Amino acid sequence: MRRPAKRSSSKLSSDSQHLVTFAQAIAQASSRLEERAWLKPLDALLNKLLRTGHQPLIDAALDHLFKADLDAYDILIEAVEAGSESTTLEIDGGEYDVQLLVLPVMAWTRFAIGSGAIAGDMQAAIAAHLHAHVLAKDAKLALAPSLFAIEQLPRYHTDVFALTRQMGQAALKNTPVQLRGDQQPTAAFLADTRYVIAAVVVPAGSALFHWQESEQQSHFSTNKTTAFDAWKQQVTPLFTRILPGCNVELLLPLAYYFGCREADKRIRPASIRAADYFLTQTLDISSSELHASIGGFSEDINGQVDEYRIGFSIGGDPTVVYGTVWPLYEQESGEDITLMPAVPGVPANPLQEILGVLRESGIVHIKHHEERFTMEFCDDCGAPLFPDREGELVHAEMPEDTPPAAGHFH
Repeated sequence: MRRPAKRSSSKLSSDSQHLVTFAQAIAQASSRLEERAWLKPLDALLNKLLRTGHQPLIDAALDHLFKADLDAYDILIEAVEAGSESTTLEIDGGEYDVQLLVLPVMAWTRFAIGSGAIAGDMQAAIAAHLHAHVLAKDAKLALAPSLFAIEQLPRYHTDVFALTRQMGQAALKNTPVQLRGDQQPTAAFLADTRYVIAAVVVPAGSALFHWQESEQQSHFSTNKTTAFDAWKQQVTPLFTRILPGCNVELLLPLAYYFGCREADKRIRPASIRAADYFLTQTLDISSSELHASIGGFSEDINGQVDEYRIGFSIGGDPTVVYGTVWPLYEQESGEDITLMPAVPGVPANPLQEILGVLRESGIVHIKHHEERFTMEFCDDCGAPLFPDREGELVHAEMPEDTPPAAGHFH
């Protein structure tokens, strides 16, 4: 989901060059008809590469455009994501559209956020509420039988494409989804997102969601809001049971990539609030005793800011006891950041958002390091390193006398 790192250039293969050419042609098109004419060969080539598992060829084209032509990059990444999270299936002479969705669940806790298998009765209840509140009446549905952390989701576009087709076929045949392989362990965070993956199948060209249906279209916005309210009211108790000891907040089921990005953005303020709650409750201190040190981090020391990292320390002790990461997405920028207060009606920049959440939490000792840091991680455990008050990058370590009942999170 992250913006790609800048890599050294290399000669593109024929297929990668065609992807670049088609994307640039679409970016320069002067009419919808011209754009459609270029989209057809682009989608056909992407479908071939996704089917045959040629992820490196797709990545090469994306990396090239990210450095050379951002408008064309945006077009190509949108086409790649759409081509991997949706497809068309032909069964028994009928043609069907398949869309992969995620059901994001934002969770925060003092302890651990679970993942893994979802009990059969819970799967059935989630499916029933999807049909009742969200999906079009002709939609068929398949649910993956697990709750995923972000690091457990398919990593490559080719993997997402394979899962889309597999789950689409399961929905059409009304058979259980069989996942391949074991889920890797999850990292321990105080606030994180969990995902249920769903595939929705409808006759080609038909509505996916009930607010798209012809009788709903004139009031689609109101109907969509009503559906979201019903979804939260009915399904939040289910996920509270699935994730014991956690506070949860739901988003409306969304297309796979858009939903993952939206949840990643929405969990960021919760991660700061959860850190404040965890530290004050575990160490028996007040928020005003916490010190927050903020640094902008980049894959390339001379490149764009890709994320902010916030290191927390206590009182007069500069030791970083906990850290949290605020990644940047899409058009968000860490460049030309100002510490001036946000202007009403004008969207806050990322640093202003971070400062606002810290201050709302009661944290008043805040240090923003203006220098750029490179991404550095612990050699032993792989945890990110965080800036301390002096701008040194250190490992976050809870005090040795921390009560044993509290978990140790990175």
